[in-house]
Amino acid sequence: MKSATPPQRHTAQQPALAREFAMQFTSTPRGARLARRLTSHRLHDWGLPYASPTNEMVTLITAELAANAVTHGHVPGRDFHLHLTFSEAEKVIRVEVTDTRSERLPAPNAPGTDAESDPGLLLIAALANDWGVTPRPAAPGKTVWTEFLLPHRR
Repeated sequence: MKSATPPQRHTAQQPALAREFAMQFTSTPRGARLARRLTSHRLHDWGLPYASPTNEMVTLITAELAANAVTHGHVPGRDFHLHLTFSEAEKVIRVEVTDTRSERLPAPNAPGTDAESDPGLLLIAALANDWGVTPRPAAPGKTVWTEFLLPHRR
């Protein structure tokens, strides 16, 4: 007897997944808290448990970026945007927080800039493998992004 569905063939190597999460939040302390909590939940869903160092570190950085967006990037009536990506193939987690103010662009590792005087940016620089700021191309504002390389699991 033949089966109506062909048997699944298992390849030697499954393609690695790229996972994504994006959401808009109110530019308030409550919105920043929600961004932090949803980041932790999403990472847990992606296989990085709540109590793992990676989940805690990425959640901490997301909290700092969201708080900065609310504190320094707030424009009345405008929200901030969070975008997370997790590339399992490259073992990289990228966090991007976009706000609508562009007059204060922190410069990574530049002497005499906000990066030296803002303890949050010092924290980001210490914990992230890379970070930077890019202006929004189509509207006023900026995106502050960070990248984290995951340790190799054995």
